[in-house]
Amino acid sequence: MSMKNTPPAMGKALIFSNVGMRFPDGTEALRNVTFDVAPKEFVTIVGPSGCGKSTVLRIASGLLQQTTGQVSVDRERLGYVFQDATLMEWRTVQSNVELLAELQGMDGQERRQKAAEAIELVGLSGFENHYPKSLSGGMKMRVSLARTLTLKPPVFLFDEPFGAVDEITRERLNEETLRLFEREQFAGLFITHSISEAVFLSTRVHVMSARPGTLIATFDVPFSYPRSPDLRFDAAFGELSREISHALLEAHA
Repeated sequence: MSMKNTPPAMGKALIFSNVGMRFPDGTEALRNVTFDVAPKEFVTIVGPSGCGKSTVLRIASGLLQQTTGQVSVDRERLGYVFQDATLMEWRTVQSNVELLAELQGMDGQERRQKAAEAIELVGLSGFENHYPKSLSGGMKMRVSLARTLTLKPPVFLFDEPFGAVDEITRERLNEETLRLFEREQFAGLFITHSISEAVFLSTRVHVMSARPGTLIATFDVPFSYPRSPDLRFDAAFGELSREISHALLEAHA
Protein backbone atom coordinates (compact mmCIF):
# COMPACT_ATOMS: atom_id res chain seq x y z
CA MET A 1 0.00 0.00 0.00
CA SER A 2 1.26 3.49 -0.72
CA MET A 3 2.21 5.74 2.17
CA LYS A 4 -0.14 8.70 2.59
CA ASN A 5 -1.09 11.40 5.07
CA THR A 6 -4.40 13.09 4.32
CA PRO A 7 -7.04 15.21 6.05
CA PRO A 8 -9.42 13.08 8.15
CA ALA A 9 -12.65 11.81 6.67
CA MET A 10 -15.88 13.48 7.69
CA GLY A 11 -16.96 12.28 11.13
CA LYS A 12 -13.47 11.13 12.16
CA ALA A 13 -10.71 13.06 13.90
CA LEU A 14 -7.93 10.52 13.37
CA ILE A 15 -7.66 7.45 11.11
CA PHE A 16 -4.90 4.84 10.84
CA SER A 17 -5.26 2.49 7.87
CA ASN A 18 -2.89 -0.49 7.66
CA VAL A 19 -0.03 1.55 9.08
CA GLY A 20 3.38 -0.07 9.33
CA MET A 21 6.69 1.23 10.61
CA ARG A 22 10.13 -0.19 9.93
CA PHE A 23 13.14 1.74 11.20
CA PRO A 24 16.37 2.16 9.20
CA ASP A 25 18.10 -0.53 11.30
CA GLY A 26 15.50 -3.05 10.10
CA THR A 27 13.40 -3.12 13.29
CA GLU A 28 9.71 -3.55 12.44
CA ALA A 29 7.84 -1.59 15.10
CA LEU A 30 4.29 -1.65 13.69
CA ARG A 31 2.41 -3.85 11.25
CA ASN A 32 -1.03 -3.21 9.73
CA VAL A 33 -2.32 -0.95 12.50
CA THR A 34 -5.88 0.12 11.73
CA PHE A 35 -8.20 2.15 13.98
CA ASP A 36 -9.96 5.50 14.14
CA VAL A 37 -10.94 8.11 16.70
CA ALA A 38 -14.10 10.18 16.32
CA PRO A 39 -14.64 13.65 17.77
CA LYS A 40 -15.68 13.48 21.45
CA GLU A 41 -14.25 9.95 21.70
CA PHE A 42 -11.47 8.87 24.08
CA VAL A 43 -9.50 5.87 22.78
CA THR A 44 -6.71 4.15 24.70
CA ILE A 45 -4.05 1.70 23.53
CA VAL A 46 -2.49 -0.74 26.01
CA GLY A 47 0.23 -3.24 25.23
CA PRO A 48 3.52 -4.73 26.39
CA SER A 49 6.63 -2.56 26.69
CA GLY A 50 8.33 -2.03 23.35
CA CYS A 51 5.29 -2.97 21.28
CA GLY A 52 5.13 0.37 19.42
CA LYS A 53 2.46 2.26 21.35
CA SER A 54 4.45 5.49 21.52
CA THR A 55 5.44 5.04 17.87
CA VAL A 56 1.73 5.27 17.02
CA LEU A 57 1.56 8.68 18.68
CA ARG A 58 4.73 9.94 17.03
CA ILE A 59 3.33 8.95 13.64
CA ALA A 60 -0.02 10.59 14.44
CA SER A 61 1.74 13.82 15.40
CA GLY A 62 4.03 13.84 12.37
CA LEU A 63 7.21 13.37 14.42
CA LEU A 64 7.70 10.08 12.55
CA GLN A 65 6.70 9.11 9.02
CA GLN A 66 5.18 5.65 8.66
CA THR A 67 6.71 3.34 6.07
CA THR A 68 3.41 1.85 4.90
CA GLY A 69 -0.28 2.68 5.15
CA GLN A 70 -2.30 5.85 5.46
CA VAL A 71 -2.78 8.34 8.31
CA SER A 72 -5.58 10.91 8.27
CA VAL A 73 -5.46 13.72 10.87
CA ASP A 74 -5.43 17.51 10.95
CA ARG A 75 -2.08 18.39 12.54
CA GLU A 76 -2.59 22.16 12.56
CA ARG A 77 -3.89 22.25 16.16
CA LEU A 78 -2.84 18.87 17.48
CA GLY A 79 -2.25 18.57 21.23
CA TYR A 80 0.56 16.31 22.50
CA VAL A 81 1.23 15.53 26.18
CA PHE A 82 4.51 13.67 26.64
CA GLN A 83 5.64 11.17 29.29
CA ASP A 84 7.69 13.97 30.84
CA ALA A 85 6.22 17.40 31.52
CA THR A 86 9.05 18.97 29.43
CA LEU A 87 8.84 22.34 31.21
CA MET A 88 11.39 25.12 30.88
CA GLU A 89 12.92 25.50 34.34
CA TRP A 90 13.64 29.23 33.87
CA ARG A 91 10.01 30.02 33.04
CA THR A 92 7.22 30.43 35.58
CA VAL A 93 4.05 28.35 35.42
CA GLN A 94 2.32 31.22 33.60
CA SER A 95 5.16 31.58 31.11
CA ASN A 96 5.38 27.82 30.50
CA VAL A 97 1.65 27.63 29.86
CA GLU A 98 1.88 30.51 27.39
CA LEU A 99 4.73 28.91 25.44
CA LEU A 100 2.84 27.06 22.69
CA ALA A 101 0.50 29.98 22.11
CA GLU A 102 3.55 32.25 21.94
CA LEU A 103 5.19 30.00 19.35
CA GLN A 104 1.96 30.11 17.35
CA GLY A 105 2.21 33.89 17.26
CA MET A 106 -0.86 34.54 19.41
CA ASP A 107 -1.35 38.12 20.58
CA GLY A 108 0.05 38.74 24.06
CA GLN A 109 -3.22 39.74 25.72
CA GLU A 110 -5.12 36.79 24.22
CA ARG A 111 -2.25 34.46 25.14
CA ARG A 112 -2.29 35.57 28.77
CA GLN A 113 -6.06 35.21 28.94
CA LYS A 114 -6.06 31.70 27.47
CA ALA A 115 -3.19 30.68 29.75
CA ALA A 116 -5.07 31.98 32.80
CA GLU A 117 -8.18 30.00 31.77
CA ALA A 118 -6.13 26.84 31.25
CA ILE A 119 -4.33 27.24 34.59
CA GLU A 120 -7.69 27.53 36.33
CA LEU A 121 -9.02 24.49 34.44
CA VAL A 122 -6.18 22.27 35.71
CA GLY A 123 -6.47 23.54 39.28
CA LEU A 124 -3.24 25.57 39.48
CA SER A 125 -4.66 29.02 40.21
CA GLY A 126 -2.32 30.73 42.66
CA PHE A 127 0.77 29.02 41.28
CA GLU A 128 1.19 31.25 38.22
CA ASN A 129 4.48 32.75 39.45
CA HIS A 130 6.03 29.51 40.71
CA TYR A 131 8.92 27.83 38.89
CA PRO A 132 8.94 24.12 37.97
CA LYS A 133 11.55 23.26 40.64
CA SER A 134 8.99 24.10 43.34
CA LEU A 135 6.24 21.90 41.86
CA SER A 136 5.41 18.25 42.50
CA GLY A 137 5.38 15.73 39.64
CA GLY A 138 1.61 15.88 39.45
CA MET A 139 1.60 19.67 39.33
CA LYS A 140 4.17 19.65 36.53
CA MET A 141 1.90 17.39 34.47
CA ARG A 142 -0.98 19.80 35.11
CA VAL A 143 1.17 22.60 33.69
CA SER A 144 1.87 20.43 30.64
CA LEU A 145 -1.86 19.84 30.16
CA ALA A 146 -2.62 23.54 30.56
CA ARG A 147 0.06 24.50 28.04
CA THR A 148 -1.61 22.34 25.39
CA LEU A 149 -5.13 23.48 26.34
CA THR A 150 -4.30 27.08 25.35
CA LEU A 151 -4.53 26.00 21.70
CA LYS A 152 -7.93 24.29 22.14
CA PRO A 153 -6.77 21.27 20.11
CA PRO A 154 -9.51 19.13 18.54
CA VAL A 155 -7.23 16.08 18.89
CA PHE A 156 -5.25 15.33 22.05
CA LEU A 157 -2.43 12.75 22.11
CA PHE A 158 -1.29 11.44 25.51
CA ASP A 159 1.92 9.40 25.77
CA GLU A 160 1.74 7.72 29.22
CA PRO A 161 1.65 11.15 30.88
CA PHE A 162 0.98 9.91 34.42
CA GLY A 163 3.29 6.91 34.56
CA ALA A 164 5.90 8.59 36.76
CA VAL A 165 3.62 9.77 39.59
CA ASP A 166 2.31 7.86 42.60
CA GLU A 167 -0.97 5.97 42.40
CA ILE A 168 -3.08 8.48 44.35
CA THR A 169 -1.80 11.40 42.24
CA ARG A 170 -2.36 9.34 39.11
CA GLU A 171 -6.00 8.71 40.01
CA ARG A 172 -6.55 12.42 40.66
CA LEU A 173 -4.96 13.32 37.34
CA ASN A 174 -7.19 10.75 35.63
CA GLU A 175 -10.23 12.44 37.16
CA GLU A 176 -9.02 15.87 36.05
CA THR A 177 -8.32 14.57 32.54
CA LEU A 178 -11.88 13.25 32.36
CA ARG A 179 -13.21 16.61 33.50
CA LEU A 180 -11.19 18.32 30.76
CA PHE A 181 -12.40 15.80 28.18
CA GLU A 182 -16.03 16.34 29.18
CA ARG A 183 -15.65 20.12 29.01
CA GLU A 184 -13.45 20.51 25.91
CA GLN A 185 -14.90 17.53 23.97
CA PHE A 186 -11.68 16.81 22.09
CA ALA A 187 -10.84 13.50 20.43
CA GLY A 188 -8.36 11.74 22.71
CA LEU A 189 -5.78 9.04 21.95
CA PHE A 190 -4.12 7.83 25.15
CA ILE A 191 -1.21 5.42 25.67
CA THR A 192 -0.79 3.61 29.00
CA HIS A 193 0.39 0.45 30.71
CA SER A 194 -2.42 0.73 33.28
CA ILE A 195 -5.57 -1.23 32.51
CA SER A 196 -7.50 0.52 35.27
CA GLU A 197 -6.52 3.91 33.86
CA ALA A 198 -7.53 2.81 30.35
CA VAL A 199 -10.98 1.64 31.44
CA PHE A 200 -11.63 4.65 33.65
CA LEU A 201 -10.84 7.19 30.94
CA SER A 202 -11.94 5.61 27.70
CA THR A 203 -14.83 5.01 25.38
CA ARG A 204 -12.79 2.25 23.71
CA VAL A 205 -9.64 0.29 24.57
CA HIS A 206 -7.35 -1.39 22.02
CA VAL A 207 -4.84 -4.08 23.00
CA MET A 208 -1.60 -4.17 21.01
CA SER A 209 0.56 -7.26 20.45
CA ALA A 210 4.26 -7.58 21.13
CA ARG A 211 6.53 -6.13 18.43
CA PRO A 212 5.80 -5.72 15.63
CA GLY A 213 2.77 -4.12 17.20
CA THR A 214 -0.65 -4.73 15.77
CA LEU A 215 -4.09 -4.43 17.37
CA ILE A 216 -5.29 -7.83 18.55
CA ALA A 217 -8.38 -6.96 20.61
CA THR A 218 -10.81 -4.08 21.04
CA PHE A 219 -13.14 -3.43 23.99
CA ASP A 220 -15.97 -0.91 24.07
CA VAL A 221 -16.28 0.74 27.48
CA PRO A 222 -20.00 0.93 28.37
CA PHE A 223 -19.88 3.48 31.21
CA SER A 224 -21.43 6.89 30.58
CA TYR A 225 -19.85 10.26 31.34
CA PRO A 226 -19.38 11.94 33.74
CA ARG A 227 -17.70 9.12 35.66
CA SER A 228 -17.40 8.99 39.41
CA PRO A 229 -14.14 7.90 41.08
CA ASP A 230 -16.21 5.14 42.70
CA LEU A 231 -16.61 3.55 39.25
CA ARG A 232 -13.26 1.87 39.88
CA PHE A 233 -14.95 -0.29 42.54
CA ASP A 234 -17.91 -1.31 40.35
CA ALA A 235 -18.18 -5.02 39.55
CA ALA A 236 -18.64 -4.33 35.82
CA PHE A 237 -15.49 -2.18 35.85
CA GLY A 238 -13.56 -5.04 37.44
CA GLU A 239 -14.89 -7.57 34.94
CA LEU A 240 -13.96 -5.45 31.94
CA SER A 241 -10.50 -4.86 33.41
CA ARG A 242 -10.12 -8.62 33.84
CA GLU A 243 -11.03 -9.26 30.19
CA ILE A 244 -8.52 -6.67 28.98
CA SER A 245 -5.89 -8.15 31.29
CA HIS A 246 -6.40 -11.58 29.73
CA ALA A 247 -6.05 -10.10 26.25
CA LEU A 248 -2.88 -8.32 27.35
CA LEU A 249 -1.44 -11.57 28.66
CA GLU A 250 -2.06 -13.10 25.23
CA ALA A 251 -0.25 -10.11 23.71
CA HIS A 252 2.85 -11.10 25.70
CA ALA A 253 2.68 -14.71 24.49
